[in-house]
Amino acid sequence: MPQQAGTAIDADAFAELTEPFRRELLAHCYRLLGSVDDAEDLVQEAYLRAWRSYAGFEGRSSLRTWLYQIATNACLSALQNRARRPLPSGLGGPGDDPYSPADPARPEIVWLQPIPDAVVSAGSGDPAGIAVSRESLRLALIASLQYLPPRQRAVLILREVLAFPAAEVARILGTTTAAVKSALQRARARIEEVAPAAGRLTEPAEPQARVLLKQYIAAFENSDAAGLQRLVRKDAMLEMTPSPTWFAGDNAITCAVSGLGSPGDWKMIATAANGQPAAAAYRRGRDGIHHAYAIVVLTATTTGIGRIVVFGDPGLFRRFGLPSVHPASP
Repeated sequence: MPQQAGTAIDADAFAELTEPFRRELLAHCYRLLGSVDDAEDLVQEAYLRAWRSYAGFEGRSSLRTWLYQIATNACLSALQNRARRPLPSGLGGPGDDPYSPADPARPEIVWLQPIPDAVVSAGSGDPAGIAVSRESLRLALIASLQYLPPRQRAVLILREVLAFPAAEVARILGTTTAAVKSALQRARARIEEVAPAAGRLTEPAEPQARVLLKQYIAAFENSDAAGLQRLVRKDAMLEMTPSPTWFAGDNAITCAVSGLGSPGDWKMIATAANGQPAAAAYRRGRDGIHHAYAIVVLTATTTGIGRIVVFGDPGLFRRFGLPSVHPASP
């Protein structure tokens, strides 16, 4: 018999009821926070809060809505007095000298993180039957959401990504329907200001995106400058955290090519992040072993690679289930 709302519940019964929502709640917290590390911590906290307070859940909303209420408010509490997580392109204009040494990392900046597709994509056996929308996790969207105040960010996500009715969003956030509608209007205007819809790129079908990723990996592993140039659009962007400098157009292509090194310097493993093709890049060290270097997320378009974001944080490899040393290293 299903557990009745408003009664105590043991851990096994609670897990059976709530685990089907974990992936979508992780995606939700990631959209709010811009960090897969923080999102996983907050989902854990939300589940603990929900278990402890389940006896007070009276079933006035669905279990899913109740879990979203707890997770959303946990995230909003965590976001108090926190600066936004940017990408380099959100800090100023592009650099003009792709041959100059990268600007040093600025320790005061806490960067946006990518999220592995594998941790948020619902498989065919997922009991919830809810596939997280790839479009709602695109890096460009997550970066633009960071410009919004936390409550506006929550309203926009709950209304336009998750399609909760305005009245339900008001209950989740403890406010009025009128306040939700006002916040949504302001959020839409701000998003359009920082990420105009007219600038969106046309994405290829998934098989074409996989081919583009395969060609990108081959160009890097073989130090094929001409091959890489053919793949990258003339108006492409290249960003490389933790350096705040980024490049656009010809400078982006020049910088990308200059990083090729010699054949064998790089090994890569294909993966996926934010609903986009990605590669785990391993760089050969003086010991001859290829060590984890960066997660590279590509924006694929029907006419080539439009954006390359290099997340220079080897700690991310663990989140992607990848080793810190390339398996083919000696």
